[in-house]
Amino acid sequence: MLMKEGMQVLSPYEVATIRILSAGLVLLPFAPKAVRQIPQGKWGLVILSGLLGSFFPAYLFCLAETKIDSSLAGILNALTPLFTIVVGVFFFLLKAGTQKIIGVLIGFAGLLLLFISNGHIDFKNLFYAAFVLLATLFYGINVNLVGRHLKQVGSLNIATVAFGVLIVPCLLILYATGYFHLNIINGKVLWSSTASAILGIMGTAVASVLFYMLLKRAGALFASMVTYGIPFVAVMWGLMLGEKIVPMQVVSLVVILTGVYLANTNKNPFSKKD
Repeated sequence: MLMKEGMQVLSPYEVATIRILSAGLVLLPFAPKAVRQIPQGKWGLVILSGLLGSFFPAYLFCLAETKIDSSLAGILNALTPLFTIVVGVFFFLLKAGTQKIIGVLIGFAGLLLLFISNGHIDFKNLFYAAFVLLATLFYGINVNLVGRHLKQVGSLNIATVAFGVLIVPCLLILYATGYFHLNIINGKVLWSSTASAILGIMGTAVASVLFYMLLKRAGALFASMVTYGIPFVAVMWGLMLGEKIVPMQVVSLVVILTGVYLANTNKNPFSKKD
């Protein structure tokens, strides 16, 4: 919903950029210590984690929400644990048992049901919904990446460096979009900028540190299961703000979460045991 508020006046690119910039700026005081504590050989992975876990998804979600409701975006985000399994199996050599495979298949069946929930397939909306799916795929890659290669790096250090190196690129993007030529003190521009900044500070900076902490303590799949709650919050806000939510979308959400539950009831996959 903060994305929607930001895009009342600003472009999707400006909202996403302010989000990442705000995350980098709020964590900047921790940068000197973080830079010293990142192992020399891990810098590339930390930066890649920032790109896959926050930077690219920020733009993809904003672009998607120019055409789809925030509630639908929230439901699609529930597929993150399934992509975590798929990526883990195909790229991180993790073992997938029968239950995981069944869970993944049920989850994607729920996805198909969601796309036809209005009685027909709207290919235009389907195209924009694909942006969210690509973002969740990036989330799945990032979860596996951090769980496998960055477990020994401090959570605050990962987030600080990952967002810190993006400050300058974000400033350049805002300059290129013409943001600095806007009347910032204008009420609507100020509110949209503030909403984007809150999204960056709370929904990206603070949330990323907490997520990395959870990932290290509880494992990749368990951490990715925080997306259980996102659809319900998104649907609740969507209903409050008048978005159209049909019963079949709720059924689709239940099917997706059933698949996620079945796929994630086993132990941490990084043990390579089913």
